[in-house]
Amino acid sequence: MSQPPPIRNVSDTARWAAIHRAIETERSDALFRDPFARKLAGARGEQILRDMPPTGDWAWPIRTFLFDRTVLGAVKEGFDTVVNLAAGLDARPYRLQLPRDLHWFEVDLPGILAEKEELLRSEKPICQLERVPIDLVDSGARQELFVRLGQSARRALILTEGLLMYLETEAVRSLAQNLAAQRSFRRWVLELSSPGLLRLLQRTLGNKLEQAKAPFKFAPPEGPSFFEPAGWKAKEVHSMLKTAAKLRRLDFKMRLLALLPESSGRQGSRPWGGVCVLDRAASPDGPS
Repeated sequence: MSQPPPIRNVSDTARWAAIHRAIETERSDALFRDPFARKLAGARGEQILRDMPPTGDWAWPIRTFLFDRTVLGAVKEGFDTVVNLAAGLDARPYRLQLPRDLHWFEVDLPGILAEKEELLRSEKPICQLERVPIDLVDSGARQELFVRLGQSARRALILTEGLLMYLETEAVRSLAQNLAAQRSFRRWVLELSSPGLLRLLQRTLGNKLEQAKAPFKFAPPEGPSFFEPAGWKAKEVHSMLKTAAKLRRLDFKMRLLALLPESSGRQGSRPWGGVCVLDRAASPDGPS
């Protein structure tokens, strides 16, 4: 009898991320605290951690740290809305110091949102939280939602953490265009991989993710400039490796690699992963 795959479906990747947040939270020098992560990951998340190869485990908390920092920075700038696409088991509305009147929208598949709703039933979010169960692959439902949120927001921050790498290039391009169509969607934070990193991850994790029908796909050779034709321009580009080195989260070999110079744009064949903060580009007919 064959063993079930470690990752059964794309929603299992949310449990995979949650267990890494739990591990970070339990460190004495934690970069962030997510007291809900272990509960949200559950036994299934712990099983995934045991069964998946320990490839780049240092990168998970770095990604969370960079997204947290961007969210808090945007709130200080006066952003009144956060839209988290493919929110998974993220608990930022419960754990970050956010204004009570901030509007936070979690968008994901109905099953994973219902699971989170049940697990956090006894907890109270810090801000105004609404969960929106839709399949983001459904472009009609997605655009209808974006119009509704765009009309209600004054300045919205879009999060796509752990989403884009699972999409085809054309699907990412379409999503970027749909987001840019809403004038109040001012900033977008996303993670990005180089083609070199994509190939490395496909070699180490590819078979297990293919079994779950959740393969890594998106890694544009042009880097953040991929999004410029859709109306998004890079404001900040943070290398995961360089950030991890600054935070002293790398072993000796990786620290040596972090000393090599990097570009904030096209990465080519070298393995590179980063978190990019994009701002809405100025419209031809006036300011963004």
